[in-house]
Amino acid sequence: MNANAIHSAADARRLARRRLPWMVFDYIDGAAGAENGTIRNRTALDAMTLRPRILRDVSGRSLATTLFGVPAYRPFGIAPMGMCNLSAPGADLMLARLAAKHKVPHGVSTVASTAMEKIIEVAQGHAWFQIYFSGDGSGTFKLIERARQAGYETLVLTADVPEVGRRPRELRHGFKMPFKIGPKQFVDFALHPRWSFGSLLKGKPRMANFDLPGYSFDRTESRARADWDTLVRMRDAWPGKLVVKGVLDPEDAVMLKAKGVDAIQVSSHGARQLESSPSPFVMLPLIRDAVGPDFPLFFDSGLRSGEDALKTLLSGADFAFFGRILQFAIAAGGEAGLNRMWDVLSDEISIAMAQTGMRTLSDGSSE
Repeated sequence: MNANAIHSAADARRLARRRLPWMVFDYIDGAAGAENGTIRNRTALDAMTLRPRILRDVSGRSLATTLFGVPAYRPFGIAPMGMCNLSAPGADLMLARLAAKHKVPHGVSTVASTAMEKIIEVAQGHAWFQIYFSGDGSGTFKLIERARQAGYETLVLTADVPEVGRRPRELRHGFKMPFKIGPKQFVDFALHPRWSFGSLLKGKPRMANFDLPGYSFDRTESRARADWDTLVRMRDAWPGKLVVKGVLDPEDAVMLKAKGVDAIQVSSHGARQLESSPSPFVMLPLIRDAVGPDFPLFFDSGLRSGEDALKTLLSGADFAFFGRILQFAIAAGGEAGLNRMWDVLSDEISIAMAQTGMRTLSDGSSE
């Protein structure tokens, strides 16, 4: 593995595609339907230009910000991603160490492949727990209580998955969670021996947060019962910060604010759920207008560079989250690859700030 070969997110993806089994790569990379949602959001991000400014002293730039009043060294963090250890053994803890180093949140997925207690310990508290409401909700509230006891202070409700989206690339490979190996997968793994020896010999990746008595996870279980009363119950049950992720409608955003959530995360789930959803980047300024200038607003979906992150901040977000490109960096170069990708993203946003006359994230303009 050569982390120094990573100069952009595209490099990380290209290297990961060579090294990962087809089913694992397509699970990480894939989107709903014909993947037009991904194209739509990418087109919107690319269409925005930044306004270059000259002859401003930008020698003392800072990437620091605050998040819920707590200092963060970067204006972006780690989005919750399921089964990260598929990209490489120990990936969850690589991400946790990165979060601790830069004082940014590590979104810990409901379907993480490392126990939530271990992740928040390694992240030195810089971890948020992401929750799905599933079935009748009994298991969901058990997990919420477990997260509270583990020391999590921020809960992220992912609300845009009433039913799991159809991702044809996954379906063609027979990808399932819990992870199962059949004849098709065996051939795939045999053709990618480096990954297979490095990963499967350390044990089959598992969903580590489902060792609760009488509660097992079914990825296909309907999540459609969740409603506004569910949100009220969750608000009442959770003493810390509550973020709702997967919001694309200004009316929903206004209702969430009225119901007492602490922040909203504008997201299309990486275009993995509804192919025909609008671009989150297009909806971001509309939602900002709806909730007002001071309400905490976060963003994820389709970000591929530091310039992308800067565009979201200039368009109304207070903080951004990167997802699958971090997994690709791990697959491409292990923990060194992850740190390299993080440095690339940091350099990209810092250079873009210089080019546009920004010394701090509160400065800036676009056209």
